[in-house]
Amino acid sequence: MTCPVHLPTREELAAALSEAARDWLDLALAEAGGEAESEVGTAAGAGSGAESGAGAGPAAEGGAAVNGGSVSVSGAASAAVSGAAPVSGAAAVSGAGAAYRAGAVPGPGQSGGARGAARWESLFAQAGRRCGHEHADAVRVLLLRAAHAGPDTLTRLYGQGTAAERRAVLLALPALVPGPAALPLVRDALRTNDTRLVAAAVGPYAAVHLDAHAWRHAVLKCLFTGVPVTAVAALAERARGDTELARMLDDQARERTAAGRPVPDDLRYTLTLTAPRAATATGEES
Repeated sequence: MTCPVHLPTREELAAALSEAARDWLDLALAEAGGEAESEVGTAAGAGSGAESGAGAGPAAEGGAAVNGGSVSVSGAASAAVSGAAPVSGAAAVSGAGAAYRAGAVPGPGQSGGARGAARWESLFAQAGRRCGHEHADAVRVLLLRAAHAGPDTLTRLYGQGTAAERRAVLLALPALVPGPAALPLVRDALRTNDTRLVAAAVGPYAAVHLDAHAWRHAVLKCLFTGVPVTAVAALAERARGDTELARMLDDQARERTAAGRPVPDDLRYTLTLTAPRAATATGEES
């Protein structure tokens, strides 16, 4: 059975990519992280009424310090990419990256022009071509995390994206959206018959935020479309003692049997999970 989606760490991904792909990813992450820091700085300045001075230090636009032939991504961007606290010295992007961040040359895949969100979002779309389609999910999720993409940005990228780009947005939701604001994206994916989108939609974000009715139908959607139920995050926890889910599964099993069709193993397995916890001698659940 297929296991839930596993996304490699930044280090694991770097080891799997070619040198050219690693260089491209470093530049793309610097752009995404720099845009996130730029937005934070702008918001802070607007809130305090402070104006940016003309004599700003080396941490110019995007929070990157250009030194000679290299550019260092600041701690906040490094932490956003790796998911951990920044290390001393942050991350360095060498060669063309320095000139790119300094504004001397356009970024990867760019011919100049607008900087900021439009640039990193275009890089988000290029991930499969630049780093290989087998690594596209992980690369795109790293970019979204580096940019601290919020619900509005995620909704825009999902709405205008390909199926592969939509899948990456869904996979990034648990790390980026703490509340239910992105549920419309999950519901949209569950209305499709694209099994890769359905599998991404029933991950940890759905486990936390989908209501019981919608979650039950998401489980049935997996059974109807052939998505392994191992893709459903927290399946055992949410299915335990769910008598309504048990009824729905039992009805489905009876219909299949009456029609002379086999009952999928995943359906039988999920039905067993709906049994309540065994009661102890004191009447409490074990």
